[in-house]
Amino acid sequence: MAEPPNPDADPVVRRALAPGRWEQVEVMPYKDAGQAPFRDISRQLLFAEADLTAELRYFEIDAGGYSTLERHRHRHAVLVLHGRGRCLVGDRIHDVAEHDLVSIGADTWHQFRADRGSALGFLCLVNRERDRPQLPEAADLATLRADPAIAAFIRTAGTAETDRHD
Repeated sequence: MAEPPNPDADPVVRRALAPGRWEQVEVMPYKDAGQAPFRDISRQLLFAEADLTAELRYFEIDAGGYSTLERHRHRHAVLVLHGRGRCLVGDRIHDVAEHDLVSIGADTWHQFRADRGSALGFLCLVNRERDRPQLPEAADLATLRADPAIAAFIRTAGTAETDRHD
């Protein structure tokens, strides 16, 4: 005779409740306030099982919002699920839209921004064991800002609250 289902067991299937929302998945702040500049972004940890070597996370940036300008020693693999926006990867700015794939190499500066009229939702696959983000120092910012397009795109502590256009 089959055992009755255990409601405390890890679910095999967690149903989608709405675009970007799933059963038993908590919507969390992107980062602690004051940790680094960002605007209007949340995160959800979709898969982080101990026997996996990777984590799958979902980020949603509200219209006009942005992620932190940062880099890491680990790679990222991103799949845009919905919306439109742009991202800086290294020394190039790319338009991104639904179903686009973005590969972010190790030690590569990156930042995502949602277009003003559209939220941007994306999956991000990273190593389970990984380093902490590195924020740009003055010399890094000077190098990035040497390109006028990047200077206009990036949002940092000095520009985060004053520049909001697309």
